[in-house]
Amino acid sequence: MPMSSPILAPVVALVAWSLAMWLWMYVTRLPAMKRAHMVPDPQAPRGEQMNRLPARVRWKADNYNHLMEQPTIFYAIALTLALLGQGDGVNLVLAWAYVGLRVVHSLVQALVNKIEVRFVLFAVSSLTLIGLTVNAARALF
Repeated sequence: MPMSSPILAPVVALVAWSLAMWLWMYVTRLPAMKRAHMVPDPQAPRGEQMNRLPARVRWKADNYNHLMEQPTIFYAIALTLALLGQGDGVNLVLAWAYVGLRVVHSLVQALVNKIEVRFVLFAVSSLTLIGLTVNAARALF
């Protein structure tokens, strides 16, 4: 019988959210590129062409990139907890809190990009990762 752990649900939820942000990024970016009459130039320095797009369009791409950064730690620690048989209880609550905070962070960045609010959300979500990591270390040692 395959192993299952409740903490895998928030992992799948964050992957699904990341894919939703990927879609939102392209649904806004491609029309904006067309309106700006942009032709992708492989010789242009990285980011130069995209900087010509409106900030509200770039915010979605910025957030998608952020979802490829710190959440990799979340995936690693959540999978570790699942393998250790520690994917329930407080760890499950922390994992869902992390996912919820990242979704709210995405919405803030993609819609209004209020940096002060984003920072607080990032800091609090980082605390949940610290909690998950401490709990995994306790389970190992």
